[in-house]
Amino acid sequence: MIVYLRNLDVLMLLYILYNFHVSRQEIDFSMASNKPIFFFFFFLLLFVSLNLQSSVSQTWIKAGYWDSSASLPISDINSALFTHLFCAFAFVNSTSYQLFINSSNEQHFSNFTSTVKLKNPSITTILSIFVGRTESTTFSLMVNETSRRKSFIESSIKTARLYGFHGLDLCGVEPRNGINMTSFGTFLDEWRAEVASESRNSGQTQLLLTMSANRLPIVNSVSYPIESTKRNLDWVYIIAYDYYVPTLDRFTGFHAALYDPLGRANTNDGIKEWLKRGFPADKLVLGLPYHGYGWMLANSADSGIDSAASGPAVTIDGSMGYKSIKSFILNYGYGVEAVYNSTYVVNFCKIGSNWINFDDVEAIKAKVSYAKVKGLLGYNAFQLSNDDNWVLSQAGKMVLSLQNISEFSENTEFLNIDLEKDFN
Repeated sequence: MIVYLRNLDVLMLLYILYNFHVSRQEIDFSMASNKPIFFFFFFLLLFVSLNLQSSVSQTWIKAGYWDSSASLPISDINSALFTHLFCAFAFVNSTSYQLFINSSNEQHFSNFTSTVKLKNPSITTILSIFVGRTESTTFSLMVNETSRRKSFIESSIKTARLYGFHGLDLCGVEPRNGINMTSFGTFLDEWRAEVASESRNSGQTQLLLTMSANRLPIVNSVSYPIESTKRNLDWVYIIAYDYYVPTLDRFTGFHAALYDPLGRANTNDGIKEWLKRGFPADKLVLGLPYHGYGWMLANSADSGIDSAASGPAVTIDGSMGYKSIKSFILNYGYGVEAVYNSTYVVNFCKIGSNWINFDDVEAIKAKVSYAKVKGLLGYNAFQLSNDDNWVLSQAGKMVLSLQNISEFSENTEFLNIDLEKDFN
């Protein structure tokens, strides 16, 4: 911030000197020829200041998940659009309770950090460990027993260092999947303590510790260990999507609505609940879905939310990546365009009996702005392979760039620069 303020001082000084020289007419060339020179230096310093400001606020998270099961080569990731990248997934061994990486992924994971650094040398990489659904039983058994926790914790830190990652992430922890949340809180305490100890002994920067979480901090009367989570994790990434899916819900629903005037599942209400429970906004990261869902309408004449549906459309479970959705609309829509609904902050379209909802550029921009305004720590895209030529990822970054310019303008109002008056 000091560097940024110094550049503002230089900018103000340049403006004062310019007016001084003009008033004294102590220049060897005409005013007309002098203006372009001043504009050059003015906007050069503007550019430098914005970039310095951006570097100071670089802790605002712009993250994304790369899934090893997807078709996106690591070398094709545009890491310049992100501050943090998650490499997914590692697992917990059901016998030893140590962290392990499938042999088919070992080479990819070992090269992940060095590869993404080619396009962004300052990128931070995090190894994500899947502990949800089919893996929840093993994770629960590990968390509930002291020696098993120790085995996992030590192996996770060792693996992260060995593969060159800067942090570790738990993906899929749910308070309703049978995990003892008290034991889980103890596990987080022990994990953080060992990470700190390893850092002191090795002289390396502490590994980041993060976790994905349900949009609600309490599910079926079972709560995440809020205090332990606040104390030990660098941030919690809210899974702000998959609220309604066609395999479970026989009606159309917005799977990632930011708002809902009727009180159905939505992200804003979830964020409010986390904050109500005392979790700090600056430790929450907003999930952005790069996928959507298709429902098969029971009546092709219907088109709105809550319309009766017979099940999934287009794919077996109805899930579709953003890139696939755009392709489907292009190939089968016959002029149909997706509609942006600003009330819910979602996009949707209807093609025949297929009803598809997803997040397009408008929704992504609105959600990134929401995260910034609410004081959240950043956003996290899931998953990168579903983007279409980085359209969604660029949209998120563009919002931040425009906000930086707006903030800069507010901070330089004291200069009282009227471009039309002073430079015409």
